[in-house]
Amino acid sequence: MSDGAISQDEIDALLSGVSVDGLNSSGHVGNAPSYNFDISVLQKFSDDLKPKSEENINKYTSASFTCGAPVVEKTNRDRVLSKLPEVVIGVNADYNQGIKGSHLYLLSSEFALKLFQLVSSEEAAEVDDMVLSVVSEFVATHIASEITQIDSAGKIPGLAYATPEGFNESKAMVMFPQGDFALISYPFTLEENSYTLWECLGGDAAEGITKALGGDTSATLAPVDLNAAAGGQPAAMPNMGGGMPMGAAQMGGMPNMGGGMAMGAQMGGGMPNMGGMAMPQIGMNMGMNVPNIQQLQYPNLTAGLSANEQGNIGLIMDVNMEMTVELGRTKKSIKDILGMGEGTIIELDKLAGEPVDILVNHKPIAKGEVVVIDENFGVRVTEILSPIERVNELT
Repeated sequence: MSDGAISQDEIDALLSGVSVDGLNSSGHVGNAPSYNFDISVLQKFSDDLKPKSEENINKYTSASFTCGAPVVEKTNRDRVLSKLPEVVIGVNADYNQGIKGSHLYLLSSEFALKLFQLVSSEEAAEVDDMVLSVVSEFVATHIASEITQIDSAGKIPGLAYATPEGFNESKAMVMFPQGDFALISYPFTLEENSYTLWECLGGDAAEGITKALGGDTSATLAPVDLNAAAGGQPAAMPNMGGGMPMGAAQMGGMPNMGGGMAMGAQMGGGMPNMGGMAMPQIGMNMGMNVPNIQQLQYPNLTAGLSANEQGNIGLIMDVNMEMTVELGRTKKSIKDILGMGEGTIIELDKLAGEPVDILVNHKPIAKGEVVVIDENFGVRVTEILSPIERVNELT
């Protein structure tokens, strides 16, 4: 659960316009892996699960929810963000046995508070640990029904998932599955109030469920007929990856269709006809796919803030952060700690008159000297630590 504080990593992420732990919008370094999952198989899977989902929520809350037709789509982080409220309640419950993959549930704060009210017969003013516990238990009933349905296919026995962990976060801070993933939206209605339970299946989990339910996850390529040309000549092969086709050529030169050099081109009056067959045309890169290699672009580490960065930091100006002044530290054995009493003097690692450390969210940012202000202690900032010094303080 979020306590309202924001870490230094999250601040750095907002300033640089990237997600908390990575270099791209999905929160992962490098290109996302490609998974093959069948939306039609997952749609039937969720349609079959719909009656059980309605039964589960009504049994859990003792209410009369109606579950509408689920919607399954292939999506990514950016498209999902447009569907969500600014703050979401989430539950991580990754598949970790039989099928392995990212598995995330999301719902609005209003839906979470309604579930808590129905289950506990009392209202909560805000989402706290008790509310997250109720939501996690509700999600567990849904996953149990999923596993039962997948097990009925008999292809992947022994399915299991990690213990559901709830959180309350801004949607921009949610760690979504990497790359493209499957999103299943379950619409619920109670007394004319509409709610949605979003289920995000990572590409790996969606592919595993597709396989378990008998769907096809293989990438299909159109077959190439190499013997279809008339007169015994080989048929033209399609140009794949920018190379030259390897098909038959007319005498007098081959047209260059793929950026490579044709070997059937005229050379000093043209190539002779050898046995009535033209020399096949071969591209310079032999028809192989050429990877698109690009240089990694790092953010510009400057002291000033761009207009975009200033807009990002403006989003967190009213966030409260814990500031601590640390006089010093020391290490003691358990025996020494148990032997402490009133009047015990503890010697610290700081010298008299040495600056004290100023920490924000337990991370050092500055140094200062202790002062007294109207009988209260305070600290005067004398030095702001550089990024390198901050890293050294953590090691």
